Amino acid sequence: MPSHPASHVLTAIALGAALVGCASAASSSTPPAKPSKPGTGVIKILALNDFHGQIESPGTFRANADSPLVPAGGADYAAGYIAAARAANPNTVVVSAGDLIGASPLVSAFFHDEPTIEVMNRAGLDFNAVGNHEFDDGKDELLRMQRGGCHPTDTVNSCRGAEVGTPVPFEGAKFRFLAANVVHKNSGRTLFAPYGIKKFDVNGRSVKMAFIGMTLKDTPQIVTPSGVKGLVFNDEAQTVNALVPQLRAQGVESIVVLIHQGGVQTAPSPVDINGCVGGLEGSPIKTIVGRLDGAVDLVVTGHTHAAYNCQLPLANGRLVPVTSANTQGRVLTDIDLTVDTGTRDVTQAAAVNKVVDRSNVGITPSAEIASIVAGYKALSTPIANRVIGSIARDVLNTRDAGCNMPAGDLIADSQLAATAAPEFGGAQLALMNPGGVRNPGFTYANSGANEGDGNVTYGEAFTVQPFGNSLVTMTLTTQQIRDVLEQQFPNCFGQTVFARVLLPSNGLRYEWDHAQACGAKVRNATLTVNGVAEPLVSNGDVVNAARTWRVTVNNFLADGGDGFAVLKGGVNRLGGAQDIDALEKYLVNFKAPNPPYDPLDPNLGKPRIVRLDGGTACP
Repeated sequence: MPSHPASHVLTAIALGAALVGCASAASSSTPPAKPSKPGTGVIKILALNDFHGQIESPGTFRANADSPLVPAGGADYAAGYIAAARAANPNTVVVSAGDLIGASPLVSAFFHDEPTIEVMNRAGLDFNAVGNHEFDDGKDELLRMQRGGCHPTDTVNSCRGAEVGTPVPFEGAKFRFLAANVVHKNSGRTLFAPYGIKKFDVNGRSVKMAFIGMTLKDTPQIVTPSGVKGLVFNDEAQTVNALVPQLRAQGVESIVVLIHQGGVQTAPSPVDINGCVGGLEGSPIKTIVGRLDGAVDLVVTGHTHAAYNCQLPLANGRLVPVTSANTQGRVLTDIDLTVDTGTRDVTQAAAVNKVVDRSNVGITPSAEIASIVAGYKALSTPIANRVIGSIARDVLNTRDAGCNMPAGDLIADSQLAATAAPEFGGAQLALMNPGGVRNPGFTYANSGANEGDGNVTYGEAFTVQPFGNSLVTMTLTTQQIRDVLEQQFPNCFGQTVFARVLLPSNGLRYEWDHAQACGAKVRNATLTVNGVAEPLVSNGDVVNAARTWRVTVNNFLADGGDGFAVLKGGVNRLGGAQDIDALEKYLVNFKAPNPPYDPLDPNLGKPRIVRLDGGTACP
């Protein structure tokens, strides 16, 4: 990673092994700054969030309804914007509010997200607050992302640097992962550094600025539990407030919070990326900010993939900027913090979200990063462009009022097909979590691979199923199946965050009424096996509660992910293929000369989910 242009800017990183209650920081010794009269100076922060390994441009984007669509994103252009900012102001720091990796496109994910780390090293990223998707492959793999080294089991797709122009073995992140509220259960020690401190020379005087990084505390509910086993995710506001006195003891008066949690604007799409319609009312992040110590000067957020530029009150009522920069590198938040060099306090803050516009002639993209991306693209293209099936029309990941999702139905059917044979589990139904079906689903139109309208490439399928989850077939009773379906709804059977209505395979049909109490929302359910419709729930009552069934889910759900703790009680488990492999094998049945997959085929048993309460949108 090339050194940052500002050689007088030094970084102090809080020791990752420090106790949360007494985190210390290591700092480099430097000659004292030349004395000068107190004044003010500007420290620039460039922020992104939810990059998700999108090292290539994800397409076009617009800043608001009145702005034109422009080609946006791409790590090479992000690096160009960063370089331009640093050239204008050497006191520039680049930060990420989490999900830098995970749920990535094939060009990064196929190589275990090593490409994303390598290009961000060269773009000049300084800090990344760990998000929930950083834990997709577990804490040990996340530690490898920081430390470097080859993947412990995949010797084919890891450490390909010799072919793209990066070091071998994999170099690891030159920037720092931060996770102040993620601690080892037994020791109380943080998994990563709780904060980083950067020291700036501002008009001849030394100023320290702290960056506290945090993961949303609900992470254990939305990642594979085995990946975060032994870790505790503490309250975000309490964590920040406990660190403030320690930072002040080190002479830090300027404090920035990087947190992987957020909200959304209550405005029709396309929203103004610099708007704050609705003031993030009712969102987790507004509640957190409202509890933060008045010493905090800026809150950079993520998680919701939204763009906003807000001013929200801290616990003492003082307003601070609360920002988010959309997702996939389309937007950077450009923030100027004016600092009093005498008091070291932030006296003024100005933030603006800017589209990473690839048509901006004033920006010079990084040729080095473009070359690395092209190298990985060349390695992955033959795999990505292979046609694996066909569809008769769009099969999208949009949901109707009952929460049916065409793409999710297809995936659930593929998982049932992969595990129905006795030797593979003897499954009678499959359930898919909607959050595991990524945008946009399967589109009919020809993609950039020029595979032809209706054809589905491996790359397109991987975009929809990027997690690499394995299938698990287990035995559940009728009672447990009903309880799982009840656990879809907020505040029911331990579900705390929001409704996550599961997508069933062909054969399972159920009706639900949101107006009913928890435990009675699922009114009727039947499972058709070998042409016979078996009742599971009738008028809210479980039928033959002790009868057992073989059910397939992915390992994320099997371990209780998304709050489905009932599934942890499944017995006689049998592991199966990866989800992407099951999907590919299923789609091959619809590859020419066979007829294409048609989501409107009446034999698919739709709608599988029927809503009875008259609701007009999936909650």
